[in-house]
Amino acid sequence: MKELAGLFLKLGFIAFGGPAAHIAMMREEVVRRRRWMSDQHFLDLLGATNLIPGPNSTEMAIHIGYARGGWPGLLVSGLCFIGPALAIVLALAWVYVRYGTLPEAGAVLYGVKPVIIAIVIQALWGLGWTAIRGPMLAVLGAATLALYLLGVNELVLLAGGALVTTLAVTASRGRPAGLSGLLPFAAAAPAAAAAGAFSLSTLFLTFLKIGAVLYGSGYVLLAFLRGDFVVRLGWLTDRQLLDAVAVGQVTPGPVFTTATFVGYLLGGWGGALLATLGIFLPSFVFVAASHPFIARLRRSPWAAALLDGVNVAALALMAGVTWQLGRAAIVDWLTTAIAVTSAILLFRFRISSVWVIAGGALAGALATLL
Repeated sequence: MKELAGLFLKLGFIAFGGPAAHIAMMREEVVRRRRWMSDQHFLDLLGATNLIPGPNSTEMAIHIGYARGGWPGLLVSGLCFIGPALAIVLALAWVYVRYGTLPEAGAVLYGVKPVIIAIVIQALWGLGWTAIRGPMLAVLGAATLALYLLGVNELVLLAGGALVTTLAVTASRGRPAGLSGLLPFAAAAPAAAAAGAFSLSTLFLTFLKIGAVLYGSGYVLLAFLRGDFVVRLGWLTDRQLLDAVAVGQVTPGPVFTTATFVGYLLGGWGGALLATLGIFLPSFVFVAASHPFIARLRRSPWAAALLDGVNVAALALMAGVTWQLGRAAIVDWLTTAIAVTSAILLFRFRISSVWVIAGGALAGALATLL
């Protein structure tokens, strides 16, 4: 337990760069340096995280803890990986609420927001080459994007993506797929919450729902946050959502701690803790339930088809929300220049997103001073 706690606390403080970078760091530590497991075992765990909802890198930490130390290891590794990001985001949320309207803080966020748009576009480009592996998936992605921009609920679109690809496999094999492949979407109907007064219970249940059904990259979280907190509940503006995403990007650890920032913004310390609990709790449950069946899931053609459909639909949601948030982030010639420069640095020169974010913050601050 001490080894697990030490490793994942360290990673929680230094794991910048998003889920792919986090997983690469975990492999370096547990396969190459510590030799806790083989590469094949590590890849099996990674495949399992892609078949269940939730943040991939956090679920990898939980899987590794479970494999190394059973139930106690599951809890220790997950909590230690999340804990540092939780503390840092809480501190930044307090600063934002206290000083966020001052010109200095506004200037930093003014420069960071267009960088975030460029980072998400880079993620879309890289993930798209992996996820879209044929004409059917390309058409599915385009249709999902169009429907999202027309206002269709994001949970319905994810469920639709899974259903289309699962039915395609069923048709090609000439026999019905088991209903078990669609169980993750049994509770995926649109949330019925209406815009109105803030409540902690609604905050917790909304984040619990998101944590229980969200597939794909952490960036897909943007679509869910905007759909629930900007559009349906009306508790946040697009600019506040971008600020929350920016804070999630400049801190180490899981991108899902954006929920911590949103919770603090809406409900103070209690809101932050409830939002964090809600969005991460399903990951612990799903890992505990799926870990014993990893080998079987890995060989299932219907599980693979479901994953293909969900991944493409998730990418389409990312594209749609990037377009919508881009209109709030890129508002003049300077933010346009920052976004274009960031894209060039990320795509052409492969500069770490941490340094590009720092450059955007500096550009925003200098623009205000000058």
